[in-house]
Amino acid sequence: MPAFATSTTVLDSILFRDAFGTAEMREAFSDRSLISRYAEVEIALARAEGRCGVIPQQAADQIAARTDVAALDFDLLRRETEIVGYPILPLVHQIARQCGDAGRYLHWGATTQDIMDTAVVLQMRKGFEIVERDIGVLRGILADLSIRHRDTPMAGRTHLQQALPVTFGSKTAIWLAMFDRHAERLAQLKPRVLVGQFAGAAGTLASLGEKGFEVQQELCEELGLRVPVATWHVARDGFAEAVNFLGLVTGSLGKIALDIMMMASTEFAEVYEPFVKGRGASSTMPQKRNPISSELMLAAAKAVRQHAGLMLDAMVQDFERATGPWHAEWIAIPESFVLTAGALHQANFALGGLIVDDIKMADNLDISRGLIVAEAVMMGLAPQIGRQEAHDVVYDACRLANEKHVTLADALSADPRVTKRIDRATIVRLTSPKNYLGLAPEMVDRVLAASKR
Repeated sequence: MPAFATSTTVLDSILFRDAFGTAEMREAFSDRSLISRYAEVEIALARAEGRCGVIPQQAADQIAARTDVAALDFDLLRRETEIVGYPILPLVHQIARQCGDAGRYLHWGATTQDIMDTAVVLQMRKGFEIVERDIGVLRGILADLSIRHRDTPMAGRTHLQQALPVTFGSKTAIWLAMFDRHAERLAQLKPRVLVGQFAGAAGTLASLGEKGFEVQQELCEELGLRVPVATWHVARDGFAEAVNFLGLVTGSLGKIALDIMMMASTEFAEVYEPFVKGRGASSTMPQKRNPISSELMLAAAKAVRQHAGLMLDAMVQDFERATGPWHAEWIAIPESFVLTAGALHQANFALGGLIVDDIKMADNLDISRGLIVAEAVMMGLAPQIGRQEAHDVVYDACRLANEKHVTLADALSADPRVTKRIDRATIVRLTSPKNYLGLAPEMVDRVLAASKR
């Protein structure tokens, strides 16, 4: 029997981890990655302080040369972290031993949160790169669907009832416009979020005297991060914005997933996720083809939404160092990034191979026997008999069509108030859903043009 890891959540489960995340994003937020980022910040701080003359340059060089994450005793690091409550002091102890005499200059003037916050910013930078790339792929897929189905008519639905005709391309163009905005949001939030943290014990840089701002700037430049205008130890809007952005992304994916799941139901049968033998199969019903990717997208959206709320709650922090809310971020940030990556992966798979049944869409569009375009008939008659009378005439025809189970065209043709003004050919044209798409195709064009910009 194979040996199983002691994972307890879907994020690292051997069964579910690739359903709810991706290996790439898990690696970006893995323990080893996080500890490596801690070490990276400590090395960058030593280099910055060496250049500023705060510590000997030789000591800075030794710290950079001798720090070896692979050689750390991770079991000892875990045990000491449980005792201390934070990993930085135990980590500094081990790295200092690696660096010999130079180790006494390690972590000079820093506080634990400086190192941990900056390390998380480095992780988030990598996470955003992955999210940005995957959103780009999704936008390309949605643009292709919008082009291909620009003129594919289908029933538009409001309150789960058929409303007016739309095109499937207009539906996917609306999805595309959402992700165009998400791409814009991501570009805008990076300067606010990818900011270094270095301010010392109470956020005043007191331990470095007049060198504080200089070291802070050198450190951030070393790491390729923006320099903070003010200490943000307890000003957590940047991190909250990051996770709430992921909440917006997964919320949009959840909306798409819900549409796909409903359109894939037996009664609609308009779209299907890509066929993969065995995917979505039931253990008891051989005919089933469940929309697995959409289900996972929707689940991820619900989970990230909870973390977005948690991050807003964690913004309420006491004085100059929080007593608990900070720790909540350790849960919310990695899980949100992994779930978002998983949801984007599922979306790119599902939409990249989406099977669209335009014949079934046309059949569903005709299911109301023309009633879906009652508005078109009313507007077509209005110039002849006035809007209010046109409304009453069409209302009566709709009632007759429902009672007698005939088409709206037949019901209208039986009303002399209609036939003495317009002929049968005009009635047929007005009651054809395909002739009442409004500006849906042109809206697709507008979205595509804006997306290219």
